[in-house]
Amino acid sequence: MKILMIGGTGTISSAITRQLAESGHELWLLNRGTRKQEVPGSVKQVIADIDDTQAVLAGLGDVQFDAVCEFIGFVPEQVERDIRLFRGRTRQYVYISSASAYAKPVRSPYITEGTALANPHWQYSRNKIACEELLMREYRDNGFPVTIVRPSHTYCERGVPVSIHGPKGSWSVLKRMLEGKPVLVHGDGSSLWTLTWNEDFARGFIGLLGNPKAIGEAFQIMSDEQLTWDQIYECVGQALNVTPKLYHVASDFLAAVCPADYDLEGNLIGDKAATVIFDCTKLKRAVPGFQATTRFDEGVRRCVDYLLAHPELQVEDPEFDQWCDKVIESQEQAKKICLSAESTQH
Repeated sequence: MKILMIGGTGTISSAITRQLAESGHELWLLNRGTRKQEVPGSVKQVIADIDDTQAVLAGLGDVQFDAVCEFIGFVPEQVERDIRLFRGRTRQYVYISSASAYAKPVRSPYITEGTALANPHWQYSRNKIACEELLMREYRDNGFPVTIVRPSHTYCERGVPVSIHGPKGSWSVLKRMLEGKPVLVHGDGSSLWTLTWNEDFARGFIGLLGNPKAIGEAFQIMSDEQLTWDQIYECVGQALNVTPKLYHVASDFLAAVCPADYDLEGNLIGDKAATVIFDCTKLKRAVPGFQATTRFDEGVRRCVDYLLAHPELQVEDPEFDQWCDKVIESQEQAKKICLSAESTQH
């Protein structure tokens, strides 16, 4: 197949790029070229800003594609642009949405593609919902050949997945573990979450390309493994060869006191704090044999090994570290006040 990926070098798409290149497809990437050194040599690259229509058309010429895959479309205006660019020149348009679009608060932990979409806590998710609605209208009204894919928390070796971190990434959380400092875990740590290794995700995604069962449909692609957040942090600690000191704080409190750029209302209350169990039966019917095979304890060890071997990725975040200490100090002080008041009453 002749496939165009808009993006192609991110956490999710990099694994898809590698697997498509290895399997002999004619693969094109359209992006700004910031990671072009990581792209396999057989891949054709068009270095352009997707919003620069003239540059995009000049780079693509009159090439027709079997599939166009959009990984960096976040608002309806970007999807409208894609419809203008690719109507009539692709047999399939695959839009990467998000499982965070599913309704919050969660009415049932069991999530299928038919679960309602609504997220009052996260603008990112509401934008994805609006993009999906626009594309499905275009499919119904004009036959635009859309396939919607909803990933959840997909990770790769470039980052260790945690639920709470600052804008500079997760290294500060790992550093706290290595230093024996407590790390924040939302709620009581018992809510269930699903983490998917990007190479597993890629196999499911590629199975939808050129697949007639995928047109006009939405699919979620995840691992079948669910872990509590305590278990997730414990796996990270095991990969670091330390026993993490987990410190539980209510999600509502964390969202209320965090700096604006942490956006914990969206990231926690609108996503990671909810217990969810994804049912990928629909995907497995469309892509027979799909199975995510990388357990989280295996995947996170690869992440930690990679991070420790690349000091340039160990970006410290003293502001986040100080904020963690303040949150812990505040909760400990509140405990002392409550205990003091109780002893006074008795």
